[in-house]
Amino acid sequence: MALTRVSLLKGKSTEYKQAILKNLYIAMNETFNLAEDNDFMVIHEHESDGFVYGKNYLNIPRTDDLVIIQITANNTRTLEEKKALYARIAELLNQDLGVRKEDVFISLLEVKKEAWSLGCGLAQYA
Repeated sequence: MALTRVSLLKGKSTEYKQAILKNLYIAMNETFNLAEDNDFMVIHEHESDGFVYGKNYLNIPRTDDLVIIQITANNTRTLEEKKALYARIAELLNQDLGVRKEDVFISLLEVKKEAWSLGCGLAQYA
């Protein structure tokens, strides 16, 4: 299970945003073996006054094309799977959309399986 939130500055086309989501789904499927139809994703667009980031944090030069990706997933993946996910997301966004790898910021939040209710007020994975 995964829930993915993407934040970026306002102004990108619908096609661009849909391509981000498509590529995230591909990367997560390849590296995290998501179940079919497990694509719960949202995009949040921000005005420049509500989108603040470290332009050179850890000596990584970032631009206003920064894509912030937050993935909430079950805490069942290995370190190698996580590294593969990060690399694959950056690679796909770069290849398909020209997003600089420096502008791909990923945060993975891991939760226990019982942390989900996927509808009906039930804890389906508990």
